[in-house]
Amino acid sequence: MIELRHLHYFIAVAEELHFSRAAQRLHISQPPLSQQIRGLEDELGVKLFERTKRQVQLTEAGKVFLERSYLVLAQLEQAIEATQRIGRGEVGRLAIGFVGSATYTVLPDILSVFREQFPAVELRLHELTTQEQIQALHHKQVDVGIVRSAIIEPGLSTECILQESLVLALPETHPFSAQTKVSLSTLASESFILFPAKMGPIFYEQIINICQQAGFRPKVAQEAVQMQTIIGLVAAGLGIAFVPASLQNFHRSGVIYRPLQEQTPKTGLYLAWRQHDSSPVIRAFLSLAQKTTQWESNRDDT
Repeated sequence: MIELRHLHYFIAVAEELHFSRAAQRLHISQPPLSQQIRGLEDELGVKLFERTKRQVQLTEAGKVFLERSYLVLAQLEQAIEATQRIGRGEVGRLAIGFVGSATYTVLPDILSVFREQFPAVELRLHELTTQEQIQALHHKQVDVGIVRSAIIEPGLSTECILQESLVLALPETHPFSAQTKVSLSTLASESFILFPAKMGPIFYEQIINICQQAGFRPKVAQEAVQMQTIIGLVAAGLGIAFVPASLQNFHRSGVIYRPLQEQTPKTGLYLAWRQHDSSPVIRAFLSLAQKTTQWESNRDDT
């Protein structure tokens, strides 16, 4: 049976046309090399070399076998490289779910760095609520998610990549627009635009608890699924809204943002993935996302 080492032996002799030099190149002695070449010729049933005391020449069959041997080794190298790239997560497809607010914070940086380092990975982006991403992860419709709260779900894992304060989004004509900070205690009579409880129960409960600690339950004028829609409804004067501080990067005429006077719990963005999914592409994305957001956090702290 012809083995890979036989090809290396044959190519060395074919290129050197000298058994002693070929043996030195291969770091073996000449007799075993000569024996291996004779065994290869016996296996093929043809002579690959014409040998005389003065020279070694390739036969016509040997010339053809040399060309094909080069092709075999080149294809093998390509197969090895492709396999290693897949193993490193450099090739494949990745479906990413994300909440809309992530586009104003971590998502652009993560995608930019990932695209630079893994250009051969095909990315498919899906803007989904946290609850929709949970279902999409379970049904393998997305591979990783960027969600608005920590997920406690069988089979899923999360890791926080951003913590940010809540701010108040107000119509620019609102009386509170003249204040540098707004106290929660002054909001009891205001109409609120909230994220639906069924779409983001943790974020919804966080806002309800903040208001209750200030002594009131928010009066809900309207609900909206997307943060951009919430900001649009604020601009239309339908109410005010608690939003993550990063939404201030979303510039919309008719809306101003004000920090809260009281300390309130922060809201987070989390990576989410299936616990037992061993895909190299997913592992590469998670590792890069964690490093990218950690670097951004350290830069902000300085």
